[in-house]
Amino acid sequence: MTIFCAAVTAAQNFSVCPSLQKHVGYLCSDSLKGRAPGSQGERLAAEYLYNALSAASVEMLTDINGQDFTISEVSGDFHSCNIVGIVEGSDDKLKDEYIVVGANIDAPGVNRMTIDGVPSEQLFAGADANASGVAIMVELARLAVENSWLFPRSIVFVGFGAGEKGSAGAWYFANRAFGQMENVKAMVDLDMLGHCSNAARFQVLSQVPPADLDYLLSLVSDEPVVSLPQVAKSSYVTSDYIPFYEKEIPFFYFSTGKGREYHTVKDVPSSLSYADMELECNYLFYFLKTLSSLDDIPAVHSSPESSKPAHDVVYSFSQCDRRPQFFHSDERHFLKAWVYKYLKYPESAIQDGTQGTVVVGFTIEKNGEVTDVHVENGVDERLDAEAVRVISVSPKWIPGQISGSKVRTRISVPVEFRLRKSNQFGIKK
Repeated sequence: MTIFCAAVTAAQNFSVCPSLQKHVGYLCSDSLKGRAPGSQGERLAAEYLYNALSAASVEMLTDINGQDFTISEVSGDFHSCNIVGIVEGSDDKLKDEYIVVGANIDAPGVNRMTIDGVPSEQLFAGADANASGVAIMVELARLAVENSWLFPRSIVFVGFGAGEKGSAGAWYFANRAFGQMENVKAMVDLDMLGHCSNAARFQVLSQVPPADLDYLLSLVSDEPVVSLPQVAKSSYVTSDYIPFYEKEIPFFYFSTGKGREYHTVKDVPSSLSYADMELECNYLFYFLKTLSSLDDIPAVHSSPESSKPAHDVVYSFSQCDRRPQFFHSDERHFLKAWVYKYLKYPESAIQDGTQGTVVVGFTIEKNGEVTDVHVENGVDERLDAEAVRVISVSPKWIPGQISGSKVRTRISVPVEFRLRKSNQFGIKK
């Protein structure tokens, strides 16, 4: 878009639609089979990202095999990896401070089933979730290299592996693999940026104080940008920023939200709006430029939990060596075997046609009891209260462990309230 090119340098190329389509097209190709965590498809996606960043002259901090890590599950261990590159800052003092830009490279993969005795499979290509974020990250990295003098601080670009497994790659990067975490001043999370409409708006979520966020966004709005994000009203979205949030590093989560195609076979490249993605990419370039140039990046107010004594720390699910289990299984079994078995859809909500997904957080104590049940992302007071009620009376879990010791663990689950259509005779289908 020439208006942006003229504003910064004639050498810039902000017309990124063709490149975005190319990146998404490859990541969603049948040969990658949905990029499931630990699969050959995810490995190919990681290699593609490495090659794309290398071609953009990003200095790579990993080789093509990435930061390899292992995930242990009941079904067995598997490997995933992060791909990491850096655009060094232009200021001699500030270049040792880092802004991490991340996007998860994996998707749900393939659902295999048998229909009338015939093996079949459904491919979850993951175009919006999250080929869209990876594609924009690649183009941001290229633009950052071409205009590196505009970035006093260093920008670290990370393709996180195993995002579908509790943001495992992001946790590994933040807790094990990056040796300069004390110098990470902010994290920008790119997730599901392919749909932009009246129902799915370009949004930003952050835990920095509202006044500081408003000031930062006002500075960016003075740049030659067209697409301006709304400040998200939701207080909770699960994504790769979580490990940074837990370290009280300011995060900025950019997304257009979960569309109807999320985690379905319809999440394909043709469903994305590349024109909107281009505008988002333009905005994010100037957002990074502004964030990198601030004298002081907004700080995060300490959370009450940070003042608790060590023995009372509540760990995240992903931090546990041995995750909490519900009757020797995971949270999906908890939803199926307990929550949906005893959930009562409020009659008044049915009459009103009210439905949606309530995200409920709770703590699993060292003795397995469920405490501190609360709504993290609500839909309706009636649905919220019912979701909390059912989880509050949950049987004891097997507590999580770290280094062989039982720990208090925080977990969040999505409780879905869905109304089924009825035919003319009132029979539910």
